Amino acid sequence: MNHTCMRAAALAVSTLIGANVCAQSNVTIYGVVDAATAYASNQGGNSNTYMRSGNLSASKIGFQGVEDLGGDLKALFLLENGFESDTGAQSSASALFNRQAYVGLQSHAYGSLTAGRQYTPYYLLVGSLASSNVLTGATGAHPGDIDGLDTTVRISNSVTYSMPAWRGLQASAQYGFGEAADGNAAGSSFSAAVKYSTSPAEFALGYLKLKNGENGTGWSDKASASFGISAINQGYASADSIEFIAASARYTMGKWMVGANASNVQYQAGSHSTFRDTAIFNTAGLIASYQWTPQWFLSAGYSDTYASRANGVSDRARYRQLSFEQNYALSKRTAIYLIEARQLARGQTLGQDGAIVDAVASVGDSQNGTPSSNGGQTVVMVGLKHSF
Repeated sequence: MNHTCMRAAALAVSTLIGANVCAQSNVTIYGVVDAATAYASNQGGNSNTYMRSGNLSASKIGFQGVEDLGGDLKALFLLENGFESDTGAQSSASALFNRQAYVGLQSHAYGSLTAGRQYTPYYLLVGSLASSNVLTGATGAHPGDIDGLDTTVRISNSVTYSMPAWRGLQASAQYGFGEAADGNAAGSSFSAAVKYSTSPAEFALGYLKLKNGENGTGWSDKASASFGISAINQGYASADSIEFIAASARYTMGKWMVGANASNVQYQAGSHSTFRDTAIFNTAGLIASYQWTPQWFLSAGYSDTYASRANGVSDRARYRQLSFEQNYALSKRTAIYLIEARQLARGQTLGQDGAIVDAVASVGDSQNGTPSSNGGQTVVMVGLKHSF
């Protein structure tokens, strides 16, 4: 074979290889734009009507890629940015891909291993069966997302292993490195969860532990994990560590689904905490949904959250919340929705400075920064969601 023929053959082979690699690689751009007009009966003492982003689903844009490496091995990545559809601003000014950012390897036989900023197995397996997934976190998450079953808990510097699904069983474990100069125990996190699906029922059990950093004034921004802070738990944000245990179950019967969930959250005091006794929040919840027509989806949820008697509080705080959703699909990607919730708060808890205060209402996780001035709060939102 002469040199000209060899070059032609080499070019043909390289072209075929390049075409094969392209065929085995895949990058998807996806996202949600969600905006609503919201009404809150009491935000710090006044009613308020305003625009709000990310109510039925968080407004976001993401990039997801998979490359087939051959031999039952794939490389994968995901980058996801949250933004405010009403202003166009990033949800987090300090992080471009504030929702998720990870890379990993996946095998059908051995499972997946990923590293980066990720959701916890606790949320992905247990939260997928809980109220915020059936309703919405804005008004359906348990008060202040106290038990982290919505998307408020994300773990940076984390490594996650997920086993391959086996006869309806899923399991996953994750460790988040604190990356402190004197050792990574400070600010670290650990989560593990299992889920079992056997149609028409699903069950999940999960655990999550978050450790604080070393700033001593609240929850450290150097810790691997973030979580929702609201009027429900702001008196315990200086905890040395937080432990979450939750279980969820759902049963589907044709167009109907019913479910139940329960959680236990413990805020454990340390030498720098502004409280001294372990504070415990227990929550029990019920959910139901009905696919009335191909376009109409209806759902409802009720939860009861109560705190322990500790840190000088004898009349312990209690939060009861009722939530509803009506969703009309204009297409597979576009929907008009109406969501409503009412929460009642009673008893006492600790305020931000550690003093005993009356409990106030804070619906779902949409009012974490705008709680009621008293024990009642009603929130209604009507909006439009488009997925792409």
